Amino acid sequence: MKAFLGMGLLGSNFVRALLKRGESVQVWNRTASKAQDLEKDGARAFVQAPDAVKGATEIHLTLKDDVAVDEVLKAAEPGLTPGAIIIDHTTTSKEGAIKRTQRWKEKGFTYLHAPVFMGPANALDGTGFMLLSGDESIINALSPALSKMTGKLLNFGTEVGKAAAMKLAGNAFLVCLTVGLKDTLTLSNSLDISVTDLLTLFNEWNPGAHVAARLKRMTGADHTQPSWELNMARKDTQLFLDATQQTGNHLVLMPAIANLMDEFISKGLGNYDWTVIGKREDEQ
Repeated sequence: MKAFLGMGLLGSNFVRALLKRGESVQVWNRTASKAQDLEKDGARAFVQAPDAVKGATEIHLTLKDDVAVDEVLKAAEPGLTPGAIIIDHTTTSKEGAIKRTQRWKEKGFTYLHAPVFMGPANALDGTGFMLLSGDESIINALSPALSKMTGKLLNFGTEVGKAAAMKLAGNAFLVCLTVGLKDTLTLSNSLDISVTDLLTLFNEWNPGAHVAARLKRMTGADHTQPSWELNMARKDTQLFLDATQQTGNHLVLMPAIANLMDEFISKGLGNYDWTVIGKREDEQ
């Protein structure tokens, strides 16, 4: 028997996928109606969290944050089956994942943080990525079941909390990518470039394919052999700023990037490869 706490878009579709595979699932949500909606799919909904976890040997969480996870687990604790396994898919802090792993171990339960790069459609289809780290024996035991929930399991080793850290790093990239695309759209609008034309460019020239190589270059020791000089990148950045200002539009990330470039240029690094701006202060 499995229990699922947190019936948002992700949790609800995880449950639907489990039910389709013939699993018995008990569900709970703060807003009871969201859990009750899943009864038509075959789930058993409960108003109280302790009732939802009774008899379940595996409890999954898809909640908002550290505070919500701690509150819901505290509320559910009276109903937990001795030795039950808690699998938390919530995006949380690294510190929170570490503390919960230890705290629930001391209480006699297994807590495994397993955050995901999955949207609701992925949860329903069993695609996407699930991140794991910690006790290898626990991960090995749970991997067959967890593999059915996602397209790929990514095991980051024995360090407790590493999966949480990796999820935050990935989300940081997604946030920056989205705001970067916002700036790109703003500049394109200022230059009378349509979204269709922009998509044509990116369909042919896919900058995403160069992320790994760019990261290696940024974190490398030698930036003295440039493929694009910082001075030239700064010149182009000013062209972005000027074009948008002339049309009354405003960029979000570019002003901060221009300031960062100016800082590195002032240190005499203008002729270096522009990825030198990825260096930390203690590396410069």
